[in-house]
Amino acid sequence: MGMATRQYYVPATAITMLVMMIMMSLTSGITSPALPITEPSQTEGRQGSSGLSDVDCSGYTFEDLFDYNFAQFNIDIGTDWATAEMEATAYVNGSNSATVRENLDGLFEGAPGGDNDWISTDEREAVREIGPMCIEDMETRLGIREGVPHRTNSGVAWNDLEFVEEGIALDEVDLVAPNHPDERSCTNFGASADCKEIPVAATDDLQISLFVKSGENNNMRFDQLPNQGVSNFTLALNVTNMTNADLVMTFPALQGLRIAGFAMEDDGVELVVGQDYTAPEEEFLPDGKLRIHQHVDYDKINWPVGRNLFIDFTTTVPESNDIPQWTNLKPANNSIIPLMTGTEYLTVPAEELSDWATDSNGWNLDCAFTDTGWQSRQDESGNLLVTSPSGASSSSATCSVVDPFGASAVETLDFTFGQPFTATAVIDDGENIGFTITPTGLVAEMTIGAHAHQDGTMGAMRSSMVSSGPVTIALPMDGLKPGMVMVMGSASANNMMNFDYLFDFGLEKQSLPPIISLRTSFDGKNATWDATGLQFTLKGTVSDPDGEDVSMTLQLCGASATDFTQVGINWEIDVSIATCVMQDITVYDVVITGTDESNIESSLLVNVEDPNAQDTSGDGSTSDDDSGSSEASALPSVSLLATISMVLAGAALIRRDEE
Repeated sequence: MGMATRQYYVPATAITMLVMMIMMSLTSGITSPALPITEPSQTEGRQGSSGLSDVDCSGYTFEDLFDYNFAQFNIDIGTDWATAEMEATAYVNGSNSATVRENLDGLFEGAPGGDNDWISTDEREAVREIGPMCIEDMETRLGIREGVPHRTNSGVAWNDLEFVEEGIALDEVDLVAPNHPDERSCTNFGASADCKEIPVAATDDLQISLFVKSGENNNMRFDQLPNQGVSNFTLALNVTNMTNADLVMTFPALQGLRIAGFAMEDDGVELVVGQDYTAPEEEFLPDGKLRIHQHVDYDKINWPVGRNLFIDFTTTVPESNDIPQWTNLKPANNSIIPLMTGTEYLTVPAEELSDWATDSNGWNLDCAFTDTGWQSRQDESGNLLVTSPSGASSSSATCSVVDPFGASAVETLDFTFGQPFTATAVIDDGENIGFTITPTGLVAEMTIGAHAHQDGTMGAMRSSMVSSGPVTIALPMDGLKPGMVMVMGSASANNMMNFDYLFDFGLEKQSLPPIISLRTSFDGKNATWDATGLQFTLKGTVSDPDGEDVSMTLQLCGASATDFTQVGINWEIDVSIATCVMQDITVYDVVITGTDESNIESSLLVNVEDPNAQDTSGDGSTSDDDSGSSEASALPSVSLLATISMVLAGAALIRRDEE
């Protein structure tokens, strides 16, 4: 068999095993009437010389490699009753994580970098690459069988769920722990340029997960149930060696589907519920689906006892069933329920709708509309979503509450569903949103409250009464940063449920430039010089109308400085003129620039006068004033220095002549 094209050779077995770690591979599946279990397999030498192109992971169990502390398995049966989606996450902590890393590294024995007591990023990527190939070979340990309840010794062939390679995706968290103190570059031949490795003894926590590959809609399949769940069936799961795991299974919406019975057996001997295991719990979801929760905890000291879980399902009407009832929190009959039409709209949130009625097995709201194109449903969370055709304004509906077994409340309620107003919005002055509301006539009069909204930050609330004609409300954007802005608010009216809305009109608040000012001294000077005459201090304030942080820079004589001291809106900086002296520059024109988080700039020009400069204007005036237009020098002028030098030179020559 050929080798893989990767530069490092990884026995297919190694990787497959490693991947098996990556989810619900578990042990031998329910492929025989007795649901047999197998001895744990060794992890070395599985693939022989076949390389990675022919991965064979059959016969391995999840626990061969992966000693998890907790695992979560979520399985959704498809509406076709022939496919399923599995999401699984295994959590490994402390010393168990070191064991897992050592096991995985051992899979690569004979390959460069393998079985060397270091786990590398190359090994990790190999698992992700060929993992689905490996997972496909392993049993899911799940099976379904229609008919009367079946158990370990029933002698029937199970309809096993199988993995689908094309739909499998794998990932991990911290298998190669980041920033580990012993992390190093890989030293083996053929390692990738950015390969890193850490000791397998690392005890950093890690996670392994399996999920549906992007673009696919399932990663498991089975033979379609002939009656698609309507007739009785049994779900079987081999839970041997599944320590501390939660299984959540969700079945398609099917009226009356419920648990009829269950059992857990060790080698065919039934265990005691509540003592040896926890009973499965059923949850009737608002959208009509049935969800099963099952906790599994297999003690390793019981090995090699084979443990199987069985859950029986039926759609027959239960012997006793309470009828759903409306509560006092329901809306009044003939109430108006507001929404936005022309699409599917979340009309009533689950937390509010759940208070309208009660039933021990759950319930959902069933509404029959008078107009074509209108319909409602509840999602898995219980939110009420209403779909209406484009251009529609309102429709009446008769609604009842129905439980999972088809029982409904005696009383029905009539509601009017409709859109109370249309709205537009513009930003025309840069500071306010012009929010225009036009009533549709659904109600005679309503109170509208609204504010500019941005990532949890709210502008000031404004409100207005709206009746027969359009009304425009100015919504201030003070306190909001530049960027996208929405309109959020509510509408209320007599006999109408409150209408909470959040509209995205594609509005964007533009950034305004920072405001920089200079604080002059008591004598009206722009700067304060130190005693050396080589440094001066500038002070002032800076703020941003949008509330953004402002960074500041200063330029003088071609040099830049950013060492401003900023406290609140106040700023201060000490400025050296050394660069100016080196360039023989005696005019100190300072440019201060403020840049906000939106990269909008503003600048302030400050002219600083040299306090030692002689006045040559003849009129006694100075140029360093509040306008910042003065010219100054921090050192004696060039002409003065030249004069002093000439005098000293002349004195020296006279003395030399006298000698």
